[in-house]
Amino acid sequence: MTSKIDAHQFLSDLRIRTPHEEEFHQATGEVIPDLVPVVNENKEYLDAGILPRLVEPDRIITFRVSWVDDSGAVQVNRGYRVQFNGAIGPYKGGLRFHPTVNTSVLKFLGFEQTFKNGLTGLPMGGGKGGSDFDPSGRSDAEIMRFCQAFMGELYRHIGADTDVPAGDINVGAREIGYLFGAYRRITNRFEGVLTGKGLSFGGSDMRTEATGYGVIQFLSCMLAAHNEDLDGKSVVISGAGNVATHAAELALDRGAKVITLSDSNGFIHDKDGLTQDKIDWVRTHKSQPGASLEKYASEFDADWHADKAPWYVVCDIAIPSATQNELDAEGIKALIDNGCMALVEGANMPTTAQAKELVKQSDLLFAPGKAANAGGVAVSGLEISQNKMRKSMSKKALCEELMQIMTNIHDTCADEGQGGKRIDYAKGANIAGFRKVADAMLAQGVG
Repeated sequence: MTSKIDAHQFLSDLRIRTPHEEEFHQATGEVIPDLVPVVNENKEYLDAGILPRLVEPDRIITFRVSWVDDSGAVQVNRGYRVQFNGAIGPYKGGLRFHPTVNTSVLKFLGFEQTFKNGLTGLPMGGGKGGSDFDPSGRSDAEIMRFCQAFMGELYRHIGADTDVPAGDINVGAREIGYLFGAYRRITNRFEGVLTGKGLSFGGSDMRTEATGYGVIQFLSCMLAAHNEDLDGKSVVISGAGNVATHAAELALDRGAKVITLSDSNGFIHDKDGLTQDKIDWVRTHKSQPGASLEKYASEFDADWHADKAPWYVVCDIAIPSATQNELDAEGIKALIDNGCMALVEGANMPTTAQAKELVKQSDLLFAPGKAANAGGVAVSGLEISQNKMRKSMSKKALCEELMQIMTNIHDTCADEGQGGKRIDYAKGANIAGFRKVADAMLAQGVG
């Protein structure tokens, strides 16, 4: 008989086996304690070694990316694809181009993606990839050559029924276009191997809006479950990219007052609240290389706070939408002390482990990223379906599909998160995502 698992010992052994992978340890440390009771109560999960298998990626692919810059000098970067778990479908997850990309970051993202994709109800496994390439300050020609060189190796490991990457940080429509063009020329195949493509070559409507809209749709469901709504609520958002601005847009549409956005230089506090015109200005302004939000303050008579985070501004709802570990324990204390009622993760793991411990001890409603920001990958999944059918869905149909998927994710997480004084959405998301993947792994045998 297989011995029951001790969560502390399991995580300790994992840290020893995977040294120097702090982001991965943080992600597993937040999830495993919720899963161990479920596994220990199910002899089939124990006997099949589901949990030890779940924390090991199916494979990690690392490769050299050599390319020539505009001066004619040869540059060398490192490329990655972590195919974490393919039990419920082809691997699905973004590509990130950033100097901080390494195995630990991609394992954490792939691990989280496995649960997130399971929650959508769509047949997608978890994966993540990218490169330590820094596109800032690079010309379009350099970015094109890098993308072509990157795809020169990646193409061997992906495919419409194998692994379907998407965009992530610093990989937007331009980069996806270059990557797809390289794949098509190398393989002589036109297929749905990437999502986030342009509408003229197989892309889906609503992809740009999907993550930010999905965040607000999940938030609306969460508030409704607690007899609240967004109307009249003040909302603090970090970030100024697609997720942040589209979350602000839909929050505004539902009657909320959005009072902050941020970038790496600081944050703006607009006491009058953002409007659609202001959001449009932010998108146009931030599309310029190196543009800071500081200019917003003089443009719209708002306050600019250099090198600070927005979590000390009094609000009803906080939505961290910039990057991982941006919201620390001090920020959570400020939110709680100022009467914030809900925290919704728009980014991947934006709340530190210490901050989440404080959340657990509070009455703050908390929506984890693997549930709340699943709208992006959900519409990516719908793009895969459209590519398979060789036809496009209307924006209205996609909006309806996204709303239904986010509602289902909320309800599934709520069902699994019952039992305390409030719904534990983090626990619910972990368990619901796990059950979907674990049952598929169990059915397919050990491997």
